[in-house]
Amino acid sequence: MIDIGCHLSISDGYAAMGRECLAMGGNTFAFFTRNPRGGQAKTPDPSDVAALNAFLREHHFGKLVAHAPYTMNLCSDKERARECAEECFREDLAKMEQLPGNYFNFHPGNSLKQDREACMERIVQVLNTYIRPDQSTVVLLETMAGKGTEIGKTFEELRAILDRIEPDKREKAGVCFDTCHVWDAGYDIVHDLDGVLSEFDRTVGLDKLMAVHLNDSKNGCGSHKDRHEKLGQGCIGEAALHRVVCHPALAGRPFILETPNDRDGYVREIAQVKAWQKA
Repeated sequence: MIDIGCHLSISDGYAAMGRECLAMGGNTFAFFTRNPRGGQAKTPDPSDVAALNAFLREHHFGKLVAHAPYTMNLCSDKERARECAEECFREDLAKMEQLPGNYFNFHPGNSLKQDREACMERIVQVLNTYIRPDQSTVVLLETMAGKGTEIGKTFEELRAILDRIEPDKREKAGVCFDTCHVWDAGYDIVHDLDGVLSEFDRTVGLDKLMAVHLNDSKNGCGSHKDRHEKLGQGCIGEAALHRVVCHPALAGRPFILETPNDRDGYVREIAQVKAWQKA
């Protein structure tokens, strides 16, 4: 059985997300740890979080994939922005320990006009400061499309960050593989999915690929645009995404939909992915 779900709003609380996911046919989901455009995070209600944890156990959910806000740039060229990003990372990573054993996913950052190597070092510094060997949460670097000055558009950049994490903390870090992003970055998952996954394995290691964002793309391979599309309606297409879902190298990972959908659209896509997996 595949673990499949979509992004859900946290506005009605934690337990409500679990109930909504199950009602939609899913058994995993993603949520933003705070407003995706930044801002102050609400303090979780412990009883609400406990209710979600019980619900997840009762209904045998897969691992959740929480998402940091898009504005969190750990290597910003502005000191105050870096400080705010670091505070966000610290607070939200600590908050995730209330949902033990899940994932905290984030976009590595944007170098802007700075040296990329120095920016990656800054990201590593934050990871080494706040990741604890005894934490239950695994931090995930997301594969990026390469729009603007995004860091993480190549597997080599992700490997360079992971390699510099202190040895006793490396088990608490991995990668979220976004199908739209890797396609837009120039990895041809339509015609050579096996080759792309083999390259990822050689460069990063499939043992570090912890979760999948399952999205089609509005643009061609190597476009560096990062424009998601509904499954089967973009340049990746249904056949290729079907192969992603069923590829043995990706078995056992949570699959999260980030397609431009309403609730009914997500219900249809969740059912579609489950049918692919059973075919």
